[in-house]
Amino acid sequence: MVSLSNLHPKTGSIHKKKRVGCGRGSGHGETSTRGQKGQNSTSGGSKRNGFEGGQTPLLRRIPKSGFNNARFKTKYTWINVGIFENFFSGVKDINTEVLKSKGLIKRRGLLKILGTGDLKTPFNVTAHSFSASAKKKIEKAGGKAIVIDIPKKPEEKRKNQGNKALSKLRNK
Repeated sequence: MVSLSNLHPKTGSIHKKKRVGCGRGSGHGETSTRGQKGQNSTSGGSKRNGFEGGQTPLLRRIPKSGFNNARFKTKYTWINVGIFENFFSGVKDINTEVLKSKGLIKRRGLLKILGTGDLKTPFNVTAHSFSASAKKKIEKAGGKAIVIDIPKKPEEKRKNQGNKALSKLRNK
């Protein structure tokens, strides 16, 4: 019968602590299992965390976070001129609402018209931006390329408001 008085650990699971530096007779004396020479043989000799043996450490190889201008980029939804004749046979004016209703653009935001494809029917196209070739093709077909003003970002609005206030003060 097993009780607390006769419990004992499994054989081989318990080891004595290695006593290092207790004389030659112990088997771990003199160099204390550290070897004869080398960086780690004496006290204070150790490599710092992250040391990779002279290889450029991982921390220096990975890209660092920092500033880049990606968040200030103007993102456009674009569409090519060549699509207009296929989708808009009876329409004269093309704008963002018409393109959304046909399912050609999905997200809101700025629209840019690019010049890939041919255009023979005249269209009045309203967008935030046009490539030079797209503008040329639309005008050559007899249509108009109407540019919508891009809304300013809040920072730019604040800057302009400050300039207006300064100009009012100067004019007084």
